[in-house]
Amino acid sequence: MRKLIDREIFFGNPEISGGKLSPDGQYVSFVKAYKGIMNIYVKSFGQSFDKARLITQSTTPLLGYFWTADSKYILYLNDKAGDENVNIFSVNPIEQTSGVPESNNITPLTDVTVQIYKVSRKNPDLLWVGINDRDKAWHDLYLLNIKSKKLEMIYENNERITGWGFDWDEEIRIAYRSNENGHSEILKVSNLSNFELIYTTNLQENAGITGWNEDNTAAYLISNKGKEDLTTLYLLNFENLDISIIENDPLGKVDIGSVFINRHTRKIICTSYVDDKVRRYWKDKEWESMFSFLEKQFPNRDVSITSTTDDYRKMLIAVSGDQYAVELFYFDWDTMTLIPQYIPKPKLRAVQDRLSPMVPITYPSSDGLMIPAYLTIPKSTETNENLPCVIMVHGGPKGPRDNWGYNGAVQFLADRGYAVLQPNFRASGGYGKSFLNAGDKQWGRLMQDDITWGVKYLTDNNIADANKIAIMGGSYGGYATLAGLAFTPDVYACGVDIVGPSNLFTLLESIPPYWEAGRKWLYEMTGDPETKEGKNLIKNASPLFSAHKISKPLMIVQGANDPRVKKAESDQIVEALQKNSQPVSYLLALDEGHGFRKPLNRLAMYAEIERFFAEHLGGEYQESMSDEVKNTLESLKV
Repeated sequence: MRKLIDREIFFGNPEISGGKLSPDGQYVSFVKAYKGIMNIYVKSFGQSFDKARLITQSTTPLLGYFWTADSKYILYLNDKAGDENVNIFSVNPIEQTSGVPESNNITPLTDVTVQIYKVSRKNPDLLWVGINDRDKAWHDLYLLNIKSKKLEMIYENNERITGWGFDWDEEIRIAYRSNENGHSEILKVSNLSNFELIYTTNLQENAGITGWNEDNTAAYLISNKGKEDLTTLYLLNFENLDISIIENDPLGKVDIGSVFINRHTRKIICTSYVDDKVRRYWKDKEWESMFSFLEKQFPNRDVSITSTTDDYRKMLIAVSGDQYAVELFYFDWDTMTLIPQYIPKPKLRAVQDRLSPMVPITYPSSDGLMIPAYLTIPKSTETNENLPCVIMVHGGPKGPRDNWGYNGAVQFLADRGYAVLQPNFRASGGYGKSFLNAGDKQWGRLMQDDITWGVKYLTDNNIADANKIAIMGGSYGGYATLAGLAFTPDVYACGVDIVGPSNLFTLLESIPPYWEAGRKWLYEMTGDPETKEGKNLIKNASPLFSAHKISKPLMIVQGANDPRVKKAESDQIVEALQKNSQPVSYLLALDEGHGFRKPLNRLAMYAEIERFFAEHLGGEYQESMSDEVKNTLESLKV
């Protein structure tokens, strides 16, 4: 029998990841496992990675970290076991101690979700944050001193403010507001008691300020308001409020993705667009020449700048691709020198010749709308026809999308012999306003058709065996799994629902308080539960009320602390299936939230998914697992 790639290579902790240069270029930080949890290490630039110092000892996976502009502190975010009650912690990365330096919770409040609006470069001890301790639905604006931990409220938010925008001089120039109708407003801020409405978007539109011109007299606005279908880059004059177009996709296909602005010259370096792959349009010839040099060193791969020194002259470069393990390099722009730094998963690098290509495709849905997708045909099989297949549905649903590149879950399934289809169904982001809003009130209807007709494409083209097709996904992808088994029970052989909602009524009733600004937006997507028409839409779209139609094997995965899709969503559908004597497998992690962040939980989940698919689709299965993973899996089973 063919030797399978060990699942730990796909889902275990990387040996090293998350590398960042300190702004002064003297240090490199990264994350590495400490007692099984990824924690932050720091080394001087010239040291080897095995000489790095451990600077955090978190027992739960971090939510991200960054250096302050003066390289004196590292700030990181964390919650408790996935509950998304986020605090900010600071640590002095170069403090001379005999052990691990002390981490300080600089927002030591319980049951809050702290938001970072701005980290000062002019005074790196300061940052502006939002805290929802006074009102769980809305965040007040605070000025926070990292060193003293002093929190000073500078704006009590009784006006439904959702965010703030700062110019190059770190003056507050913009406030974002969600009005009572759920429409988004951009307010011009003269001072924190003087706001002027200057731009409004409805529930089908979006807009935001992404930067400022050289003298702070105009802002770069990205918006899809009005006649424009694609999100476009504009210049908004703050003196007379005139708006002029700068750029939209030269190929007319996708929304603008990002705008990279040089913080020293204050000029745009490049714009980017996420099509089948990323496209970049350079405005700075020196940067274009440099990046072209990097791309030539790594053909057929995507190059991205992950970290730079303050002057941009030294960088960390990530190189990746659909059939490549990620590699990190140090790049010195002055000498045009590339120095290898680390490979997050060297064992994956050793077997990357066995990884399968991810190919962009399109196919028509039931109403003729063309659906972009990615198809991965396993390199491990002798034939490209009549394969067992997994439809992998992304979360969101409105806004996110699948992208080209290395995907551990996709490559894991391909190695086991499955073709994998990743449909960017209507409501996926990046393809224009019409495509985005075409999913409104189409949960379980046309959105589900987009997935079902992906199956049709595979079977019509003899790619997939119609009797061996599974559906799986997380969050909305979990919902789509339940909907697929309930509304089209003959299409799939089985399904895996990871933290997916089963009852849209209870989903909408239980959203976190700090999602209040988006409530009307959610209703626009699913239906308004306060109207008769909306109630009918929601009931018909909720798999729970069609649970009696589910006849194929189902596996459900849930985090007990999930604040978005609460445990009750999984409990309800499990109970309904059990009442109908329909077998269902249920994994519940008591120490997880909206997704499995702990490596043992992740490994146990995919070991069970692998067994489940092997049983119902006939793919290959690696039975062996460590005692730790085996014991973890047993603890998750309900």
